[in-house]
Amino acid sequence: MTLPASADVVIVGGGVIGTSIAFHLAEAGVRDVVLLERAELGSGSTSKAAGGVRAQFSDALNIQLGARSLEAYRAFGHRPRQEIDLRSSGYLFLLSRPEDVASFEAGVALQNSLGVPSRMIDTAEARRLSPLIEEEGLLAGAYSPDDGHCTPESVVLGYATGARRHGAHLETHCEVLGIETLGGEIRAVRTSRGDIATSTVVCAAGAWSAAVGNMVGTTLPVVPYQRQIVFTEPFAPDLRVPLTIDFSSAFYFRREGQGFLLGMSDPEEPPGFRLKPSEAWLPRLTEAMARRVPPLLDVGLAGGWTGFYEITPDHNALIGEAGDVGRFLYACGFSGHGFLQAPAVGEVVRDLVLDRRPFVDVTPLDAGRFTGERPRVEANYV
Repeated sequence: MTLPASADVVIVGGGVIGTSIAFHLAEAGVRDVVLLERAELGSGSTSKAAGGVRAQFSDALNIQLGARSLEAYRAFGHRPRQEIDLRSSGYLFLLSRPEDVASFEAGVALQNSLGVPSRMIDTAEARRLSPLIEEEGLLAGAYSPDDGHCTPESVVLGYATGARRHGAHLETHCEVLGIETLGGEIRAVRTSRGDIATSTVVCAAGAWSAAVGNMVGTTLPVVPYQRQIVFTEPFAPDLRVPLTIDFSSAFYFRREGQGFLLGMSDPEEPPGFRLKPSEAWLPRLTEAMARRVPPLLDVGLAGGWTGFYEITPDHNALIGEAGDVGRFLYACGFSGHGFLQAPAVGEVVRDLVLDRRPFVDVTPLDAGRFTGERPRVEANYV
């Protein structure tokens, strides 16, 4: 297929954030939207996501982005008309440290004030909701029934199909090599298949966003970290549980088909683009399982994968527009929360491109917040 010679907006990155932005822009009537993906759509971090969707955060802005996205995911079958296998099974955080209990109590109060039906629960109710867990050492839990999970690949497909339906061009196997500027203005995007004349670029390149920012001299403090997920063989197929997170260890599990999906962040994992599985990760995962969900230790593993989190210094996203080159916008650095915030972020970036006021003020997520200001920290980070 011939690459368009020009575009009103060029989006770099074909994951869930990029395709959401493409859909929302095209739906709003923006002509000549072109999305560039160097591999296949959703083949980066999105395809390796656990698929969780939630509004349980400690930061008001993240709560609003999560809640807005949950609404969009519930309506996804009608707009953009795609089945995404949404399961509103809830999110359950297991808390074993007094300071975490206090933090989540404050978070639940804030969530409730913003319309999220989360609540603190005792350990007996936590065990009732997630019967496989071991209660020893637990102090409390935090639960919201509206949270859940869905299929990332289906979400990307829905946004991509919807974007194309509204006239957007989504180009795969097209690597961005550079961005040409003149007098502080963007003139063109250079790719492996030719140049595209444009005045507006949106970086949605996930863990690779720092390199895209460098093309226009904009610092996007995004660092890649390896994350691993494994799947069990079939086990207790009739048991329904919320996505359950042992907060102190960052171990989590949820139902996946007839078995379970298991994951855990590794605080000792150094940054970098490494896809080879870590040999130290599985023993740490096993230790966390033995402490919190021992019944799953006897279930065999049926596979797994390795992907990337795109981490920022305060575990909050970067959403905004560069001040020193126009118009270069960015939506990246979601630190594991990009999939769950993608629908709302697509709305926000659409409005930023169109110089409209978004439904929520995202100026606190500007990439310049790390220069001399105290960063905003998301406490409910996993």
